[in-house]
Amino acid sequence: MVNIEILHEEDKSMQLLLKKTDKALANALRRTMIADVPKFAIHRMRMDIGMITDEADGETYESIGAMSDEMLAHRCAMVPVPTFIDEFHFQDECPDCKDLVPDQRGCPQCSVIYAIEQKGTEEGHTITAEHLVVLGDKKLQISEEFQSIPLTKLYKGQYLKAVLWAILGRGRDHAKFSPVAGVTFRQRQIGVMNVKTRSKILFDLNLNIKAKDFDKDGKLTNPDKVALLRSDLNHVGEGTARETEFKDAIVLEDVKDEYLFNFETDGSMTARTCFEQACSELQNRFLNLSTDIDNAL
Repeated sequence: MVNIEILHEEDKSMQLLLKKTDKALANALRRTMIADVPKFAIHRMRMDIGMITDEADGETYESIGAMSDEMLAHRCAMVPVPTFIDEFHFQDECPDCKDLVPDQRGCPQCSVIYAIEQKGTEEGHTITAEHLVVLGDKKLQISEEFQSIPLTKLYKGQYLKAVLWAILGRGRDHAKFSPVAGVTFRQRQIGVMNVKTRSKILFDLNLNIKAKDFDKDGKLTNPDKVALLRSDLNHVGEGTARETEFKDAIVLEDVKDEYLFNFETDGSMTARTCFEQACSELQNRFLNLSTDIDNAL
């Protein structure tokens, strides 16, 4: 049974230590986060096309801009939309919409609607994610952290008015539905001091790791310090003038069946939510596979 230890956790990032496992499971967790954890993203956009006259200033505005509609829609789709998985349905599973054709789907149980209405100025008006106004629960408003994401820029005589629909999807269908910005894992390593006298060559460089960081057995096990040691060894390793003299006085050794797993979300959900959802998705997949095997036999 795999053991998982949380080494570091922030709102959008997490580092895990996976024990009693192998590369296959670590990679399955990585792929699940990228491709299977559901996430909200803007999927459809309807724009007003034509000309309008502002009664306040008498100016005439036209729905044109330097950026194509397709590019603008793509930019909007990549804005992190707050995702509360347990409160919504996929459109093809929604009780009210699943029997409708795809173009007619979209209700409060399976979609979130945003609206934007902005006009250009002489000096240029930058339209950002802040101008996407949610029509509904305010907790679904684009996070303040991402409101400065630029979408387009409008000049005098230009305007943008659109309605946008966000739905649940999975990264395997489109990258905009992937909730993680980076997922990596590597086998855990520890530092081993083989020769104390020659190790002084590294310590005298006054980099990150000191002799006192190693225990009485000459080992360095703390993952954060091992990462610093890996960096320090570049100053005495292959291709340096100290390589021959240092001669592997300190080496990094792999720890069998243990992996360091790092990931960061795009801000649409917390790192803990993403991790828990990935574990749930994996569990369901294995249960379904087990059922299929039993039925086949």
